[in-house]
Parts: sequence; C-alpha cells; structure tokens
Amino acid sequence: MGAGQRSSPEQRGRGMTPKAPRFNSCLIMSPAQLDQLLQVLIKRDYEVLGPTVHEGAVVYDHVSSTKDLPVGWTDEQSGGKYRLKRREDGALFGFVVGPQSWKKFLFPPVARLWQAHRSNGLFEIVPEVRKPTKFAFVGVRACELHALGIQDKVFLQGPFVDPVYKLHRENIFIVAVDCIQAGGTCFCSSMKTGPKAGAGFDLALTEVIQEGRHQFVVRVGTKAGADLLSQAPHENATPADVECAENLVAEAAKHMGRTLDVNGIKEMLYRNTEHARWDQVADRCLSCSNCTMVCPTCFCSNVEDLTDLSGQQAERWRKWDSCFTTDFSYIHGSSVRSTPRSKYRQWMMHKLAYWFDQFGTSGCVGCGRCITWCPVGIDITEEARVIRESETFASAAG
Repeated sequence: MGAGQRSSPEQRGRGMTPKAPRFNSCLIMSPAQLDQLLQVLIKRDYEVLGPTVHEGAVVYDHVSSTKDLPVGWTDEQSGGKYRLKRREDGALFGFVVGPQSWKKFLFPPVARLWQAHRSNGLFEIVPEVRKPTKFAFVGVRACELHALGIQDKVFLQGPFVDPVYKLHRENIFIVAVDCIQAGGTCFCSSMKTGPKAGAGFDLALTEVIQEGRHQFVVRVGTKAGADLLSQAPHENATPADVECAENLVAEAAKHMGRTLDVNGIKEMLYRNTEHARWDQVADRCLSCSNCTMVCPTCFCSNVEDLTDLSGQQAERWRKWDSCFTTDFSYIHGSSVRSTPRSKYRQWMMHKLAYWFDQFGTSGCVGCGRCITWCPVGIDITEEARVIRESETFASAAG
C-alpha cells in the first residue's frame, strides 16, 4: 500500500498488525480492533475497567469486550438532572461522565487499615496485607486525568504517602478518550483541563463517526502504550485523520454547558468570606454530601475502630466522609461547621481557594458532576459568578 492508503476491510478483519508504533505517533483503529486491544490487556492480566450502563446511568465497572461499553447511548445533564437516551449511531463513548469517578478504585470508599488481636493481655497489631492491583482504566476523560494528577499530589507527593492509594495507583494502564461533545454541566475548558487529553495516559482515543466511517484516532502517550499496540491490529493515521479528530474536539470546547472565570478566583473568594450569597445558597443546600461523593478529587475520610463482642479482636477502617456531615467537624462537644452556610462555604472555598495554598492547584477540574448530582441544582459556577459580579457592581457604584 502507498503512503496514506487504507488497508481493505478484509485485511483489517484478518487482523493485520503493522510494525510497533512509535511513542507520540498517531494511529487508526476500528471498533473491532479496539476490542482486540482490550483482549490483549486481559491476556496481560490487567483488570480492565471502563464505562458501562447500569440502573439508568453510566458507571465504571469490569469490561470484557467493547460490547460491555455504553454502545449507542448518550446523556443529558443539567442542574439536578441526569438522563440517558439512545443515540442515532453506534458510538462507544458518545456520552460525557456519570456519577462515579476513578477515585473509587484508587481511594476505596471502605478500606481496612489494620487488625489487632489480644494476646497475653496485650493487643498485637497485624498489618493489613494487600494484593497488588493491575488496573487498566478504559475511557478516562481529560478532566479525570487531571483529577488523578491532583490526587497523586495529595496522596503520593506530600510528606506522607498513602500506602493504600500507592498500591492501587502503581501499574495502571490508562486509555483516555477525548470528548467530542460537551455535557450540559461541563466547564473543563474554563479550567484548562479538557476536552482533549493532554498528558497522563498511555493511549488516547478520539472517536470519529463521519461519512460512513467509524474509527478511533489513537495517540500513543508512553512506551507502554506503544508496546501494547504492537500486539493489536492498527493502521497509520493520515494528516486528514488527525485534523478531523482535532476539529471534533475543538468543537466540543466551544459548546461547554458552563463557564467559570478563574482569573484571581482564590483572592476573590478570600475577600468575600462573609458575602450574603453564602446565606442564599444555604437556603437551598440540603447538606446531603452528593457533591463531595461524586467529585473526582474530594478525599475527606473518617476512621472507625471496631471490636468484637469478646474483646479479643479490633480493627481500624477508613471510610469516605464529607465536609457536609455534621460529625466530620465535631471537636470536643460541638461541630466547627454546623450550618449549611458554613459547610457549603468550606467546600467551595476548598475547591477554588484553599486547595491552591495546600497543593498549588485548583481542586476543581470542571467535570460538572457536583452540579448534575445536586438534588436542588446548586451550581458552583453560578455561585462564583454572582460573587464576582457583586464586586464589579460595587466597584462601579463606588
């Protein structure tokens, strides 16, 4: 075949495998070839996880083939609303993000930290033995890649390394997917976190369904990605293929459901800790903690010590918690934050202000989950906008 020519469908069906791709190269795969890539991951003993449809939502679970993906499904999202509906095509990744994030596999909702047994009147600590994991995350969006990077800073790059997170984070293979449509609550473009995956992946896919074609433009991000592709059929991408994929992602960036002005946002919030808007949002907030549970970067947790009835065995467990629960800030007889006003302010200030001081980055990646899954549709971008505009109005009036 000449340069830029495609192999025939019959040749692709026989699984032609060109020579091993180079790091940073661009390739083409069909849906059938992508399925073969998943089979290579499974043969290499990866626990392959990806988006699936369950109980009316896209959730992350085990996948054994592309048939397990949400083929032909898309989502409609707005404040307090999430619905799946059928697409008119067979897109494998024609949706945005659901209620779950990848953190549930790396920072489990419930984890036993250690056990202790009574022996000769004393408790002997038995360290928890954990089996190393070998995850392959398939369908990771750009905003979620940034969320993983933020959690890496929290759990791996600080003065104390979290052993549970570290164990799960090692040996992960990531197949990212660029967004070619924006969700109703997305604002990743404002946060410079998407919709195109920029780094942190082994392979990145852009799904293209145009003019009778259904293919994936594949970017190779690491040597591990190139090595995996050497075992799966693919073709070289032409400049036209790459341009088409880039145009689709660029269009998605133009149609974000929300925007957030992040210019000086930390300082703006610090100047407005007593703003009247906090009372207004508190009148709506249920303190249900949905926003923190669906957030891909929130990491608040609680520790519980349990003993059996005989008093011979004890265990320590770590469980997800939220700054919206009253017990979370309970100290010596009372809670530091006991009102919806103080709880929501703490959460929003942490995402967009305190996090910069702690970790040098925003704690928000613009995925929009907190807006979609808030029962009353509280919108973090709207709250920030109102506070900022009040400052602008006061400055103009002065």
